[in-house]
Amino acid sequence: MKNIAVLGLGKVGHLAAELLHHSGFKVTGIDRVAPKGDYPFAFKSLDLSSSDAVDKEFKKHDAVLSCLPFALNIALARAAHDVGIHYFDLTEDVPTTQAILGMSKTAKGLMAPQCGLAPGFIGIVGADLIAQFDDCRSCKMRVGALPQNPTGLMGYAFNWSPEGVVNEYLNDCEVIEEGKRKWVSPMEWLEDIYIDGIKLEAFTTSGGLGTMCETYLGKVGNLDYKSMRYPGHVQQMNFFFHELLMRDRRKEAGEILVNAKPPVQDDVVYVHAAAEGLIKGRMERREFVREYRPIDVASKRRTAIAWTTAGSVVAIIEMVRDGKLPSHGFLKQEDIPLGDFLAMPTGSLYAD
Repeated sequence: MKNIAVLGLGKVGHLAAELLHHSGFKVTGIDRVAPKGDYPFAFKSLDLSSSDAVDKEFKKHDAVLSCLPFALNIALARAAHDVGIHYFDLTEDVPTTQAILGMSKTAKGLMAPQCGLAPGFIGIVGADLIAQFDDCRSCKMRVGALPQNPTGLMGYAFNWSPEGVVNEYLNDCEVIEEGKRKWVSPMEWLEDIYIDGIKLEAFTTSGGLGTMCETYLGKVGNLDYKSMRYPGHVQQMNFFFHELLMRDRRKEAGEILVNAKPPVQDDVVYVHAAAEGLIKGRMERREFVREYRPIDVASKRRTAIAWTTAGSVVAIIEMVRDGKLPSHGFLKQEDIPLGDFLAMPTGSLYAD
């Protein structure tokens, strides 16, 4: 795997393209408009809604990484499948992942959705914790991408795709509860979490577990994922979506929210994963708790959400190139060894 196309050159896609270039790949960035300023990779303007143009372009590459909104990914994954190349994306959308899983049964390359932060890195961490137990009774995974200096009742800034956030807040959430795989409502199961003395609230959101419920059914008694926000956030979002009926106007809801709470440069990503169970007959608890802030990557200051998302998928692509992961079929995040991930050039960003 040498030639790779990165589809969508927003903050995450642009950074992923740069990281892949610095890792030794021949990168072509594809979007409707060329990015501003200097960039070290080739660029091509392409109408990704044209199947003939996409197929022709994909045949020039060994792999594609989609950093586009989830609604576009099924068609792009199908195109990658049909020309026999590797496919990676960042989607949190469950139906999209299920469609790609179906394609993987006849894929010549690797089909690897959900390679971002959550789903993605959090699943790698959760699987590593579970593996430490002889009998794991629970694994709880939480991620929060937040402004460092929140304002207003919502205490939030939309540094991530508005389509993705709205999707997570409104779609049902898969969990394992008392040994049973089930679906529960989003923005429920509210709890308080403290990280370095900072109080956060956590609540159910869709898609963060990826394929873990299928993998761990019958092996882990309780398994769930929640998003973390500053206290009071979920009450405001429930009012917005349900009392104001914005759940029926998703596109407009995303536009309103981004206009009200635009992205910030000073953000923070909290990762909190904890598992409990028996180790040699003794009840134990193991945790992975990290606070990630903006850092300099590829000679530029990057927001925490940008580098933790782009870095995760790039580290996984590096592992596939180096033969540390399968080269065909479907890749589950929980099958990626955390130690190998952290040992990769890009994965090492998460080690601290």
